[in-house]
Amino acid sequence: MTIERLNGIEPVKNVQAVQHSYKAKSLKKSDSIQVSEDAQALAEIHFALEAVKNAPDIREDKVAEVAKKLEDPSYINDALLDTVADNILTSYGL
Repeated sequence: MTIERLNGIEPVKNVQAVQHSYKAKSLKKSDSIQVSEDAQALAEIHFALEAVKNAPDIREDKVAEVAKKLEDPSYINDALLDTVADNILTSYGL
């Protein structure tokens, strides 16, 4: 009985998968995005609306400030009344 060689001279080399090592090349390109001016404006509007939604309905600091001013009897005078009347008319477009 004779045993002959299988797969040539180096049978192990042919059976094993050949593994090549590759060096990763450093890429100089990087990912980037560009946001349009319209998208930036919409983002600003969105953030402003979120800030308004999260703000309290009554600003306690302003209410306290006005209440303190109204305690002083000399605060309400003709100049203040004229200013308030002008602001009311302006707000109605008159």
